[in-house]
Amino acid sequence: MRKLGFLWLVLATGAPAQVAILQIQVVEGDGAVHQPGARSSRPLTVEVTDETGKPVPGAAVSFHLPEDGPGGTFASGLRTDVATTDSRGRATIRTFQANRLPGRFQVRIVVSKEQARAGTVSFQYVAGLKAGAPAAAASSHSRRWIAIGAAAGGGALAAILAGHAGSTPAAAAPPPAPPAFGIGSPTITVIKP
Repeated sequence: MRKLGFLWLVLATGAPAQVAILQIQVVEGDGAVHQPGARSSRPLTVEVTDETGKPVPGAAVSFHLPEDGPGGTFASGLRTDVATTDSRGRATIRTFQANRLPGRFQVRIVVSKEQARAGTVSFQYVAGLKAGAPAAAASSHSRRWIAIGAAAGGGALAAILAGHAGSTPAAAAPPPAPPAFGIGSPTITVIKP
């Protein structure tokens, strides 16, 4: 009986336990809005814990930006960057260079430590057109929102389209102003019977 107790004590203190399950959470910078073409130093920070909620130091955390569309590059000029978690289980990327394509994009985040892996995403935005933008660009931006209204709005579509065709009914309200960021071009499919 003593030998088993002694053996158990040696095993418990002799080798560190391996991490079986990783949990990852974005704790700062989720939903950040970046100005087109500008460098941002707003940090994107994740926290990595094990299955019991304890911080996991020394884990590799990779941050991946999209290859095309809204997004940008990290300080290295690449679309991927890697950081290591500190003693609190946190890893941070601090510098991001936005491209000039407005809209929402995902930063894919993958963490690994020993054989365990986990992942999540952070949604970020490149801001849309500002006041004083060229009329052609603003006009195309407005049409994008009309198409979205068509897909979601139904009845008000005729009044909105009539307003843009030059025959605005007296009671028709102007279309809503687009938000500070775009969401990309919608796809409308027409199926003929």
